[in-house]
Amino acid sequence: MPSEMVRVVYRKYNGAAHRDYPARRLHEDDLGVWLGVVQGTRSVYHGRPSVEQIPFVLLVPHHAWWTGMFNPPPRTSEVYCDIATPARWEDEDTVHIIDLDLDVVRRRATGAVELRDEDEFDEHRIRFGYPDDVIAEARAAAAHLLVALGDGTEPFATAYRKWLSAVV
Repeated sequence: MPSEMVRVVYRKYNGAAHRDYPARRLHEDDLGVWLGVVQGTRSVYHGRPSVEQIPFVLLVPHHAWWTGMFNPPPRTSEVYCDIATPARWEDEDTVHIIDLDLDVVRRRATGAVELRDEDEFDEHRIRFGYPDDVIAEARAAAAHLLVALGDGTEPFATAYRKWLSAVV
């Protein structure tokens, strides 16, 4: 039986710590595993202790090259997707994700969808030696999300709202 609490561990491709935090397992469906993080959760960000100031919901898809973070106001990003390798679960209570630098964001105020951190992706793909298939998958995931966040494709339209309301 899956644990109620899940440890979420993001690393960079070279193994460097990126993010690490506990989350509550909210639900699992055909979209993936929905995890909730409440305000005040102690976390690690870029190897340094931190405390989450704004709650959020994280969707960890079953086999996709991204994760989706869904945020309430006052965060300016309504949806923030990290392009990442498909999640690897360890004992159903820890999920490991390799962040590949690219992000696709939908802004709350305008609904604008933007691709972020292309420069970081280009730098790291060379420095860390991303294989060609990883580069292709990352770019394909970003292209897919640029459309999906803008056209109302689920889970980016309404599916996340009930899970977000559970942590706000």
